[in-house]
Amino acid sequence: MAITGRGSYEIASSVEQAIIEGDLPSGTALPSIRDLASELGVNPNTVASAYRLLRDRGLVETGGRRGTRVRARPASLPRDTEAAASPDTRDAGSGNPDPRLLPDLGAALAAVAARRSGRHPLYGDPPILPEMRDEARAILEADGVPCSALTLTSGALDGIDRVLRSSLRPGDTVALEDPGWPSEYDLAAGLGLKRVPMRMDDEGPLPDDLNAALRGGARAVIVTNRAQNPTGAAISAERAACLRALLADHPQVLTVEDDHGFAFVDLPFQRIGGATERWTLVRSVAKGYGPDLRLAMVTGDPVTVDRVRAQQQSGHGWVSQVLQEAFVELRRRAEVSAERAGRSYGERRAGLIRELERHGLRGRGRSGVNVWVEVPDEARAVAGLLARRWSCTPGRRFRLDSPPGIRVTISALDTQDMATLAADIAAAVRPGGPAV
Repeated sequence: MAITGRGSYEIASSVEQAIIEGDLPSGTALPSIRDLASELGVNPNTVASAYRLLRDRGLVETGGRRGTRVRARPASLPRDTEAAASPDTRDAGSGNPDPRLLPDLGAALAAVAARRSGRHPLYGDPPILPEMRDEARAILEADGVPCSALTLTSGALDGIDRVLRSSLRPGDTVALEDPGWPSEYDLAAGLGLKRVPMRMDDEGPLPDDLNAALRGGARAVIVTNRAQNPTGAAISAERAACLRALLADHPQVLTVEDDHGFAFVDLPFQRIGGATERWTLVRSVAKGYGPDLRLAMVTGDPVTVDRVRAQQQSGHGWVSQVLQEAFVELRRRAEVSAERAGRSYGERRAGLIRELERHGLRGRGRSGVNVWVEVPDEARAVAGLLARRWSCTPGRRFRLDSPPGIRVTISALDTQDMATLAADIAAAVRPGGPAV
């Protein structure tokens, strides 16, 4: 495919279009700056500027002597790029919660509508309802999190996006969990941030890796407190204390906590934030109350939270008060039980991990809806499971530099499914099984 253009924006647009249309597949090496400048008859600085634009948009990555290559998952492409499964395929890969454990939104929304009785919130009204503010403060303070500064965002990723966008600049380094949440990888790449991996065990990021990232100049660290995606890790009290001690030596580093495990994980919240001057906690309600309830509570130091508020005011302004009222109504009805959900998911995770061990495979999952299964060949495992009518997710989506694996979601399955699923995983990873 020929790259065209005379200016940096034209060159970058030419490459971007080729990536989107599939003419430049993932991993394709772009010409060197000098070679492309010679081919186009432009100054090398023009090509260098175009490549920076592409990097800042999350489309390419630079690797020193490896040059500039198209990212494995360019940020402009849809998140779900796997081939559609047949209708009779069982879901073991979506990452969704179990709908049977979610509350009835219809009843709560009906109660909200009845109370409104023709009343409409208007432009200029306070962005957070008093009852929502009181509920959020009670929830956060129950876990020992100060919330003198508080705002709401439209879900976890919206909150993390606004925090990073308002606090970092392209070229800054952010330490991310590995394996970790692909949306955070894409977000960091799209903001032009350099991503440094922190390896994971069942208790969270490894302290040595966090220490190396901090000593290497990381400006921000993102950690998942519970139900880490995809490994199911949950930060223990001992690990939290260790991570906080490391962070305390770097007071200017921004600490971002993603506690999407709220209301569906029965393990206690272990706090990391507050060890540095800049910190924020983003607590989403999506997995416990329903993915369509796009609501996250965001607290942190006053400067960081005020920056998020300022970004909101220049955009959509506030999170829907209908959602705020619905959440408060659901809390008052006590329709969600973290203990019940955590116990249900825990039984299924333990069942699958136990069955995997019978086949000589290792599964990881201390909390949440996912189990991370270490496999030698992700493509073979996914193809073999699809042939056996199971959908799961290849680990390449979740990895920066960690070993291969697959993510298996247990929320759509019952405990009796686990023996069959484990046996099919074992068959799928054996040599001679289907390969892509």
